[in-house]
Amino acid sequence: MAVCLVTGGTGSFGQAFVRRVLSLGWTVRVFSRDEFKQGVMRDELGEDQRQGTRFLVGDVRDAARLRRGAEGVDVVVHAAALKQVPSCEYNPDEAVKTNVLGSMNVVEACLEAGVPRAVLLSSDKAVHPVNVYGATKLCAEKVWLASNALGDCRFAAVRYGNVRGSRGSVLEKTGPVAITDRRATRFWMDVSDAVELVLSALGEMRGGEVFVPKLGSRRVVDVLRGADSGHETGLRRGEKLHERLLSDEELPRTWDCGDHYRVCDYEPEGSLRVPEEFRYSSEVSAA
Repeated sequence: MAVCLVTGGTGSFGQAFVRRVLSLGWTVRVFSRDEFKQGVMRDELGEDQRQGTRFLVGDVRDAARLRRGAEGVDVVVHAAALKQVPSCEYNPDEAVKTNVLGSMNVVEACLEAGVPRAVLLSSDKAVHPVNVYGATKLCAEKVWLASNALGDCRFAAVRYGNVRGSRGSVLEKTGPVAITDRRATRFWMDVSDAVELVLSALGEMRGGEVFVPKLGSRRVVDVLRGADSGHETGLRRGEKLHERLLSDEELPRTWDCGDHYRVCDYEPEGSLRVPEEFRYSSEVSAA
């Protein structure tokens, strides 16, 4: 039975991941800032699930609290982040404190507690970033993966696009939604697929990898269907027209592993190196 610490455990991914691993018999520590969300989550869990769950109120900016939460843990999944692009643009210092310095605190907690494996949740916006959120996630990736040289803990990352139904998603809004640019495309996946990607990474990682799922993409306006207000506002500050999940610079180290791509310094069993001309862009993949 594994003991798992999930930072950002009351978020959309965190809650889905917690329920999934509880079904596998794991013990879970839910680490998050919002005591109200923890209370709601606790009430929604079944009695058996509550027995295997511990709720820790804390912020990833608090290194001491993280160290306490990581004691005796087998697996850390780091999902805590400030992720709203406009908010991060307006509050860049806060984004750095949580997404970069907070990730550094999680790394230190893993190393001090002797955690064997840790996975970071990253974003397509970390590839050639043009906004504060993407820049902080890229920096978090770099810090996270470089930490494999600091001790025995193995650090890996997963990187994916928009999650359908996640808190704050445009798909969660009610009524007509203004479109920034009708040409804009995004990668899409279900939260259950994100959960399985992390579980797969935890099972296959050696340390230093970035696991990238194979995702389809669509124009945002097509995904919204009837919610499109017909009003086009123009791209917001920090918003891209299209997203990418792999950079050109990563391609020499990228392997096609069947159901996902893996950026790493070794050849995974049964994999194929991606072609030099490969481009994983939401524009290219869009239906």
